[in-house]
Amino acid sequence: MLRPTLAGAIKLGLIAALAAPAAALAQAVPAAPPTVPDSGHTAWMLTATALVLFMTLPGLALFYAGLVRAKNVLSVMMHCVAIACMGSVLWLLVGYSLAFSGTGPVIGDLSKAFLNGVDRTTVTGHIPEALFFMFQMTFAVITPALIVGAYVERIRFGAVLLFSALWLLLVYCPVCHWVWGGGWLAQRGVMDFAGGLVVHATAGTSALLIAKALGHRDGFPKDLRPPHNPGLTMMGAGMLWVGWYGFNAGSALAADGSAAMALTVTHVSASVAGLVWAGLEWKRFGRPSMIGMVTGVVAGLATVTPASGFVGPVGAVVLGATSGVVCFFCVDFVKHRLKIDDSLDVFAVHGVGGIIGTLLVSVLATTALGGAGYGVTGGMGGQALIQLIGVLATVAWSAVATLAIIFITKKVAGLRAKDEEIEDGLDSTYHGERGYTP
Repeated sequence: MLRPTLAGAIKLGLIAALAAPAAALAQAVPAAPPTVPDSGHTAWMLTATALVLFMTLPGLALFYAGLVRAKNVLSVMMHCVAIACMGSVLWLLVGYSLAFSGTGPVIGDLSKAFLNGVDRTTVTGHIPEALFFMFQMTFAVITPALIVGAYVERIRFGAVLLFSALWLLLVYCPVCHWVWGGGWLAQRGVMDFAGGLVVHATAGTSALLIAKALGHRDGFPKDLRPPHNPGLTMMGAGMLWVGWYGFNAGSALAADGSAAMALTVTHVSASVAGLVWAGLEWKRFGRPSMIGMVTGVVAGLATVTPASGFVGPVGAVVLGATSGVVCFFCVDFVKHRLKIDDSLDVFAVHGVGGIIGTLLVSVLATTALGGAGYGVTGGMGGQALIQLIGVLATVAWSAVATLAIIFITKKVAGLRAKDEEIEDGLDSTYHGERGYTP
């Protein structure tokens, strides 16, 4: 009995000794990326993609259309539709590849132009790559569409098309690659969950410059006619609010706890900012306005965007309150101090909001406030520095590239509509239609 037992023990020991390195090796080698998409994540991302496109069409189109005069309502809608169509095609041709392919620190390559190499079996993370392409395309659509609010009622339609196409390729794609495509800011650990830099800082900076280049509308700033249909603006704002759930929560690229918290903080920030804006109007003008309140909501949404995947409810309250105050006073500063007719307050709401959120995430992401903590930077101080670098680089690049794009657009298509075209209204001048029949 003794000899078989001893032999068996030796045999088991040899097996264990041989198995141990194999087990250690298995633990050391990272798991292979999934080759089959997860159905739950895919279902959520299909929904989120539809929600983000819904933000532009019809959400943003209605939000802006209600704020202009009746004779220009269709031109604003046309700008949003045209940018959506053109941006989608450009994203397929080269935009997606420039933003999300290659290993260069500044810009991608053309290896995925026309979705080269992407088919029904290609996976990104847990979802089909074709779906990732579509989700990112909706961001590429809404970002130049945000700039529409800066130049309404006085720009040539050809200028809208040329400016937006060049802007998508020269501003949006490079910054997108920097932050989300593995570029130099991503390598430094910048935190921009859903677009404080990529979407709002870029669009806001460019909006201010093109508004300055176009000149102001007649009657600016004191004698402008009021918005022709605040009801349209409210409906558009509601669509933006709902669509923003896909914008922020969808940026988790999964149906998980990160997406759920992003959705929660998005709603909280918007609610707080809307109340703060209305309160400031009440105190300053004696009564709150509906347009003011929904503008505050949009400011809260823009501000929480870069932080939505990193902060908790306390951070969302801080972001909402801060954006309500800062963006409120920035509207007045741009119009009356800088004397720039950023017609629908793109810079003050989106640009400033996105910058605020990008900077404050370095403080509010701390686990002490319910945040997710910090990544490669290791702490609050290091994160604050990279967030500041990200803001400065994004604003500087957006400004320089936009000035070049404005110069080209002026030379090729002209920029400002003729005085008689502006007087007649852009609806009939450029599109031969009217939003309302007399």
